[in-house]
Amino acid sequence: MQISAPEEALLEAFRRLPPNTAAELSALAQRLASLSAGTTINWSDSWSEADMQEYTAASLRRFESEEKEESR
Repeated sequence: MQISAPEEALLEAFRRLPPNTAAELSALAQRLASLSAGTTINWSDSWSEADMQEYTAASLRRFESEEKEESR
């Protein structure tokens, strides 16, 4: 089976992980794959404007939630 350059880079990074970390990452990848059957993976290593806006909004929500917890 032929693999793409991004897949090869991912495999090389995976091989450098400590065994326990590799096992955790493998389990996470399997869980994510089962949640999104039929979804195409975007291998892009850059963030779109929409990605940045979503990340910023989620970060602000988490910060506000943590602030509320600390003030209790």
